[in-house]
Amino acid sequence: MATILIAEDEQAISVLLKYNLEKVGYDTICVAHGNRVLSAVEKNVPSLILLDWMLPEISGLELCKIIRNNPDWKNIPIIMLTAKGQEEDKVAGLSAGADDYVTKPFSVPELLARIKTNLRRSTNIASSIKKEYVFQDIVLKTVEKKVFRGENYVQLGPTEFRILQLLISNPHQVFSRDEVLKTVWGQSIYVEPRTVDVHIRRLRKALNEFGPDYIRTIRATGYSLDDHQVEE
Repeated sequence: MATILIAEDEQAISVLLKYNLEKVGYDTICVAHGNRVLSAVEKNVPSLILLDWMLPEISGLELCKIIRNNPDWKNIPIIMLTAKGQEEDKVAGLSAGADDYVTKPFSVPELLARIKTNLRRSTNIASSIKKEYVFQDIVLKTVEKKVFRGENYVQLGPTEFRILQLLISNPHQVFSRDEVLKTVWGQSIYVEPRTVDVHIRRLRKALNEFGPDYIRTIRATGYSLDDHQVEE
């Protein structure tokens, strides 16, 4: 059953949501402070987030932007739940990446229907994502977040995994450092371009422990995954 993260600082509303969601079979996680939302998402990876705009410390709007810029979380449905009911507020919430916008006071049956709709849409998106990529003897499994080289399990960090997924899903295509940064880290996060080189070295070292080097470095251009000789 789906797990719903309730990010709400008003205890009465949080209790109401928890009761009604668990009554229809959902698991719930409740967070009352904005600075705890991201750690809760990282630890539990919820199926959907109910996000109050006016959270203490970090607003729901800012949290929505951060979540959407994380490649691992960008497909989690977010329903903004807030007392801000002006049209410009709704536009701001949806522009920040919310999938839906519900104003307080709200109808519980309507909210449950919206949750069900967004979860169904999310499931359809997930089912359309390719489950496995193969290049030579390298196998990347997107659902399990695992990589194998032949019969060997390759231990990768989350960033190296995302870089490999980008390369293996587009074999022989050359990606510049900037393209890797925007795809793997997100456009709103500043990272030094040379950071890409560090993670490529880690990825290469992990993969090459079990076979030949298929990561090609093109001077002053970028990287690709193919079976040409590597150009250092």
